[in-house]
Amino acid sequence: MPEPKSHAAKRILDGRRDRTGFSINTMANPGGKRPRANYFVRAKAGESETGCRRPPEDEQAERMTNQATDMSVSLSALISRAERAGKGAPPVERWNPDFCGDIDMVIRSDGTWIYQGTPIRREALKRLFSSVLRKDEDGRTYLVTPVEKLGITVEDAPFLAVEMSREERVGDKVLTFRTDVGDVVEAGAEQPLRFAAETEAFRPYLLVRGRLEAALTRALAIDLADLVEEDERGFFVMSSGARFDLPTGVA
Repeated sequence: MPEPKSHAAKRILDGRRDRTGFSINTMANPGGKRPRANYFVRAKAGESETGCRRPPEDEQAERMTNQATDMSVSLSALISRAERAGKGAPPVERWNPDFCGDIDMVIRSDGTWIYQGTPIRREALKRLFSSVLRKDEDGRTYLVTPVEKLGITVEDAPFLAVEMSREERVGDKVLTFRTDVGDVVEAGAEQPLRFAAETEAFRPYLLVRGRLEAALTRALAIDLADLVEEDERGFFVMSSGARFDLPTGVA
């Protein structure tokens, strides 16, 4: 396991590696269970009790897989709609479809995506779904296409930052991160670093797009701790001319 090099990093991380910031939160839904999507509830032909229309490709997908209608969204149909919505950069922030309920999809704090209890192992599929993710003002995360808005469960952050590069640019230190779904993000004023303040653990996050964040992996958090600086105002990290202060009590 890599060890922090700087004095500030050692002060921040010493004795805290088994705390919450470096452990996997196994509570998928600490706020209590939410109702599953009523997407396939038969109220009228092709329409659910929520008012969401049932797209024809759902019926086609069921015929192809010889599966009966149930209370879950057809994964193959959802993939089809996400593929069409995901061409280019989907403008998910501008879409306002009807809310069609929750689906049994969980993004665990270790970056594993689960659908109906089964891990999604195809990286291309994870990237596809990540392109139509949106976090709204209510604090919940949704899969959003032009025709539907489906609630999912996110244990911590929807993405993981798995790689970091450091370079000097016009006298400024620039930190660039790569996420587990292929985003490349330069930390700065528009995409800031954030440090969780609810515990004493060193838990860095990076804003990727909209309200969606990436949690830094344990190894990457240790690498970032080596870049922590200290002055009379406290501990901080610099990137692209922006200063990101660590909360009081973390150091």
